[in-house]
Amino acid sequence: MTGSTRTTNGARPMLRGAFTALVTPFDEHGDVDEAAFRQLVRWQVLAGIDGLVPCGTTGESPTLSSDERERVIALTVETVSERASRSRIAVVAGTGTNDTAATVRATRRAAALGADAALVVAPYYNRPDGRMLEAHYRAVADEGDLPIVVYNVPSRTGTNVSADVFLRLSEHPRVVALKEASGSLDQIAVICRDRPRDVAVLAGDDAWTLPVLALGGDGVISVASNEIPGEMVALCAAARSGDLDGARRIHERWLGLFQANFQGGPNPVPVKAALALMGLIDSEGVRLPLLPLDPGDRDRLAATLRSLGLVEQPSGRMTTRVERLTTARGSEEAVA
Repeated sequence: MTGSTRTTNGARPMLRGAFTALVTPFDEHGDVDEAAFRQLVRWQVLAGIDGLVPCGTTGESPTLSSDERERVIALTVETVSERASRSRIAVVAGTGTNDTAATVRATRRAAALGADAALVVAPYYNRPDGRMLEAHYRAVADEGDLPIVVYNVPSRTGTNVSADVFLRLSEHPRVVALKEASGSLDQIAVICRDRPRDVAVLAGDDAWTLPVLALGGDGVISVASNEIPGEMVALCAAARSGDLDGARRIHERWLGLFQANFQGGPNPVPVKAALALMGLIDSEGVRLPLLPLDPGDRDRLAATLRSLGLVEQPSGRMTTRVERLTTARGSEEAVA
């Protein structure tokens, strides 16, 4: 079973499969475009995604106000709950900051809004050591009212959640998963080998999904599934069923997209441009200090999308994906 396996006996929910680190669309005024966000979530649900992660790095959480973050989480829960698939699709809300007390408050608020778990990034800038990291995560797990996913991304935070620190944290009943973006195969292998079986290991980079799954991991929190949710679900399902050859073919088919999503600007600049080119959001706008892709990088991205069949021509959009978005718009009108 993918997504979140919910339990009633106090056991940890198991997160498995492909989870989309959702972008946050903005309108022409730079405000959160709620209609576009709902459409994107509906399309993800229709594509069969296993879980959704609002307010992570890809969602530009550093430049969202606390009110905006809460609204985006609420929109995700509300929109997923429109369909019976709510019991299958986990909502993992980004709540991490470099302030433990603020993270606890944000996690409690996400719980009140209906999230299933919280994605908690390692504290950034203040660079806590292993002892301090462990204290931070234990406080959030103890006091935050949600299961937590530890997010290790040293390239952004400046600190690594080492294997020994995470393995100690994994003994806590509310620590349910690790999003691993350290880029260290040795570290990932040790964690996959030694973690409790009911604690998930999720790749934090799309290009690392197959290696993590091959080591016994459970899935990915994905940027590319904004663009190709069904394909990322299929990659994870193939690997977890033992079909590593099939998973490898999917990985190789989309490797160019995995790479393109991190070329020309930091995440989420390229993926927002791609989604706009594909007709899945109306604007590729980001908030300062980020800027949209420059024209040359945007042209290169468009060429990559054409080569992968995600857009049909320089000024065109992929028909099947627009049709799916139209279906989502129809659902919105029906709900209204």
